[in-house]
Amino acid sequence: MLIEFTVGNHLSFKDKKTLSLEASSIKEFEENTFKAGNYTLLKSVIIYGANSSGKSNLIRSLNKMDMIVRTSAQMSSTDKFKIKPFLLNTETEIKPSFFEILILIDDVRYRYGFEVDENIVHSEWLFRCKNKSESLLFLRDKDRIEITKDFHEGKGIEERTRENALFLSSVDQWNGTISKKIMNWFNERVYVLWGLAHKSRRPVTINFDSDPVTKKNMVDFISQFNLGFNEFKVESEKEVENAVLTHHNKYDIHGHVVDNHWFELDKEESSGTKKIFDLSGYIMGGLLSGNTTIIDELDAKLHPLLTMAIVRLFNSNKNNSRNAQLIFATHDTNLLTYGNFRRDQVYFTEKNQFEETDLYSLVEYKDESGVKPRNDRSFEKDYIKGRYGAIPFIGDFSNLLSNGQNIED
Repeated sequence: MLIEFTVGNHLSFKDKKTLSLEASSIKEFEENTFKAGNYTLLKSVIIYGANSSGKSNLIRSLNKMDMIVRTSAQMSSTDKFKIKPFLLNTETEIKPSFFEILILIDDVRYRYGFEVDENIVHSEWLFRCKNKSESLLFLRDKDRIEITKDFHEGKGIEERTRENALFLSSVDQWNGTISKKIMNWFNERVYVLWGLAHKSRRPVTINFDSDPVTKKNMVDFISQFNLGFNEFKVESEKEVENAVLTHHNKYDIHGHVVDNHWFELDKEESSGTKKIFDLSGYIMGGLLSGNTTIIDELDAKLHPLLTMAIVRLFNSNKNNSRNAQLIFATHDTNLLTYGNFRRDQVYFTEKNQFEETDLYSLVEYKDESGVKPRNDRSFEKDYIKGRYGAIPFIGDFSNLLSNGQNIED
């Protein structure tokens, strides 16, 4: 399970900012939390903010850390990390980017992080916490790596680790027990889906077609969204590779089913239907496996009720028995009223005058008088009014359109 993620000096994040999924002491909507070891964690987190405020950059940062962990061991000595520090400051543009994650594996907390620039790993660390005592496993400062007795699996691998490879990934290559657990979390327990393009995610849903049981489960799952079709199949041909066809009933004038028709998903179904289909493999797979699913712009192309249905799957005790977690960015303010979110589940991103992104939760927000919002406030109305920040400031268009001038003149 994910406890928290911290990023600094990457994209629009100049200073270190933390997204936490550890529940606060508030008592509202306790079904949206679950117990894991010594922790009470959130089943979902929703992120709001104006366009270009940093919502997508937060998810891109999670994705960047995930990609570096999973691929650094396979890089050549000349490969680059393709890191973008905060470029709008003369001090940070030449410094490495910071990534750190706290995760829970078998009720043991691990704190793992690193600092990297385009070319090398500047620092790297791994701590383990059993009960309430945190102990160091290894600490790296460029080419110097200190290993404690609790991380003996890393012995002898220090000198074999390239300057542009993570030590954790290198130890995993030699079948380290602890490193394997953490690498498995990145490889199998977290899905990061960012950007509006979703067709590339379709193969995960299509994989459910390979077995009759999993196929039925996926059909039943998609059918709950009432998209109009009650079956799908995948056809692989030379002309149309992996074409997905959706099954629709055909009716006579009396409303009786007399036949059926197969539509091609990409050509004949709506954009929202295609998105639901493409993401269903990750959503259902995450719920079945207890994974952490992270989605940018979840609401794009979807009716608000569909977005709400997905969120409620994760916040449900019945449908989320394995305590899967969902993190998503959205502009759908209806969820602030009808989504039944706790205040610690709601995060905002906002840029200051220097274009630096701030990240803060509703539960920690204080107004000018130092007062936190009560749980009986209308969060949606307050947010739209700008009470919590994180909204666009729209200029005055009237001057541009005044005096009877045509904009094209």
